Amino acid sequence: MKITYIHHSSFLAELSRFSLLFDYYTGEIPETDRNKPMVVFSSHRHWDHFSPDIFRLGEQRKNVRFVLSNDIEKGRVPDREGERTIFVTPEQELEISVSGEKLTVHTFRSTDEGVAFLVDCGEAVLYHAGDLNNWYWNGEDENWNRTIGAMYRRELKSIRTVLDRWGKEIDAAFLPLDGRQEDKFCLGLDEFVKTVGARWVFPMHFWDDFSIADRLKAMPESSSYRERIVSIKRDGESFFPDISGTAGEKPQKGEDI
Repeated sequence: MKITYIHHSSFLAELSRFSLLFDYYTGEIPETDRNKPMVVFSSHRHWDHFSPDIFRLGEQRKNVRFVLSNDIEKGRVPDREGERTIFVTPEQELEISVSGEKLTVHTFRSTDEGVAFLVDCGEAVLYHAGDLNNWYWNGEDENWNRTIGAMYRRELKSIRTVLDRWGKEIDAAFLPLDGRQEDKFCLGLDEFVKTVGARWVFPMHFWDDFSIADRLKAMPESSSYRERIVSIKRDGESFFPDISGTAGEKPQKGEDI
């Protein structure tokens, strides 16, 4: 498996049977094998998670599907891509087939807008949080913060329940690590790893603060999982996480994109 960080919350995951693109809105999308099916996910309508530019991929290949949260306006989908676009709601599970290859997607309710995606590709399980996070803001009404925290923990339990039903674990999780939350910046990621678990953790939504993963690694809170946190240093950086070995093995970096 090859994972490329594109920008902000966007990743491209290349597996043996699929290429998966998550939450693209800007940046360079690496060239992939056009004979391999591609599924493009957009978790919600916010400008930093969705752009109609994704539909240009439909001009380049026939074997593509677009999976969009239903808060994205249908009018933003070109007519030519209507039949290849699937709108999803929270708490939905569906099987997607592209050129005879199948994967399973389960969606979860965000604590902000849209959905989070849990994707079983057969060889690997990937999770993209979108804006599902424990958005605790210093200075915000404490009742609001408590409500968001309770909503978040409820979704974590739901994710764990689905994984147990599938008999699977998450191989790569893409999780918000947002420095704007000040001392609470790692609250949601920490709760996720300790409640749900993941073999590899890719921080995202960090607004070009590439030092943030190393800040978390230096904190005592991460002592049980810091070796699983991938330190991303630039847009376009690629990794080859080992999903067959033990959870503490360091992913190899790829060539420059």
